[in-house]
Amino acid sequence: MTHNELFKIDTSKRLWFILCMTTKGFADNEKNIETPNDVVIAEKPLKSKIITPNRVDINVLKSKLQESESKAFKKNVYILTSLVAGLGVLGIYLSL
Repeated sequence: MTHNELFKIDTSKRLWFILCMTTKGFADNEKNIETPNDVVIAEKPLKSKIITPNRVDINVLKSKLQESESKAFKKNVYILTSLVAGLGVLGIYLSL
């Protein structure tokens, strides 16, 4: 085989490779995908079991609320006491 014949074979192999790599499957060439027209509302739900939410005890919620309110109240009393004591000390210092 001559050099030109080998070049023609290589060129044809290259073209075949490019052609194979650029063509995609039939699914990719399809641009219009049809959907069913009866998708308005399903007659039955997929899960027939009714899901009931877990019940919460109101007393547990009240106790948690009381705890958080008592913590906030203690913090506010501490801050108020510190401010009153600071003002008292400042007043005594400035009066002397």
